[in-house]
Amino acid sequence: MLVNTIQRGIVIDHITAGRGAKIIEYLDIDTKVNTVAFIMNASSKRHGRKDIVKIENVIDIDMAVLGLIDHQATVNIIENGKIVRKINLQLPDKVMNVIRCRNPRCVTSIETNAPHIFHLIDEEAKEYRCEYCDDIVSVKGGLLDEIMH
Repeated sequence: MLVNTIQRGIVIDHITAGRGAKIIEYLDIDTKVNTVAFIMNASSKRHGRKDIVKIENVIDIDMAVLGLIDHQATVNIIENGKIVRKINLQLPDKVMNVIRCRNPRCVTSIETNAPHIFHLIDEEAKEYRCEYCDDIVSVKGGLLDEIMH
């Protein structure tokens, strides 16, 4: 299989196999305008199997969301066909309007304009706490039904 090098854009590499589609779905890249290459279940020395997403001419993406979906992925920023920056993703300390609070008594259920704000409380368990109602959401095993679109 041949996937050409991109001149400018991003390559999201080392995505846990099966999570690449969720990343593309959340980033909501317009595939009518942007060139996107999605490689599923490729061989990986580090992970056994992985997904890879290449997006041409797009650099500005939400790293917090990517960190929530798969904090082991890496993002390569490409300029003039070369990697100019490599970003190792991690779980973000705070996320806003990414995770949805499911507590029906939470202010975010009543006030539609209230931002959904969550704070990381346990990195190992991958748990986040709602800023308003203290409800706990676990993103262990990947995200997820709680992700907002």
